[in-house]
Amino acid sequence: MQSNPQMTQIAADANDRETYAVIGAAMAVHVELGCGFLEAVYQEALEREFQARRIPYVREKDLPVYYRGERLSIFYKADFICFGSVIVELKALTKLSGTEEAQVLNYLKASELHKALLINFGTLRLEFKRFVHNLRPSASSADETEGGRR
Repeated sequence: MQSNPQMTQIAADANDRETYAVIGAAMAVHVELGCGFLEAVYQEALEREFQARRIPYVREKDLPVYYRGERLSIFYKADFICFGSVIVELKALTKLSGTEEAQVLNYLKASELHKALLINFGTLRLEFKRFVHNLRPSASSADETEGGRR
């Protein structure tokens, strides 16, 4: 059986303390500032909220990109890496498109990290999407029997 990484988007829950903490910080920023500012404003405000809540982070982290096992000279720049394991990408758009989601998925692939949050401050209600890069092999085909025979 071939091992293919799986990408999924799921809602954050209280069992994932790291993404839950980041979303809580983003909600506090959105309550305070509302929508309508540039992304850079939300990024700086969120950094201050991370500091206040003692959420460990690295701002504008370079993520290398590999092609056929070789590192390219180009890199992605994630807005934040929190807890050393969660990519946080910020937007301030009136509507998210598939482009922003593809960007986050590419960040996950490039970084070899397993969790990411796409947070949009550009709407009346804060929008967020959580992505998980699952490295487990795919489940067996439904038409295979228990013994691995078809």
